[in-house]
Amino acid sequence: MPEFRKVVLYTTEDGRAAWREESINLDQGQPQAMLSVLMPCDGVQLRQSPVGFRSAFHCTGTPQWVFILSGIMEIGLQDGSVRRFVPGEHFYSADHLPAGAVFDPNVHGHWSRQAGPDPLQTLFVRA
Repeated sequence: MPEFRKVVLYTTEDGRAAWREESINLDQGQPQAMLSVLMPCDGVQLRQSPVGFRSAFHCTGTPQWVFILSGIMEIGLQDGSVRRFVPGEHFYSADHLPAGAVFDPNVHGHWSRQAGPDPLQTLFVRA
């Protein structure tokens, strides 16, 4: 059965952001166009970030798919790792602040930045 690889930014038990991959079955539709089940969403939003943009560490408030439309996006984690996404790639951002925790920029969340010579354009689909 065909699958879609979902790249997920999530929160570990110790409150830190991390990456994992999950499979979404493409078991709907027809052999010429296999589909996943229909997933609900709460709206879409487009964003453009200028050359030089970089956020501070933060957590995702509401889980959302992030699709890179143009430019390059980098996501940095507290462990110093950086993952780069180019047009056509995606990730599901769901690294939330653990219940009862007070945000600590030295422990929680991730940062994002525009990389390369072109502005970054992204599509957010809230889950």
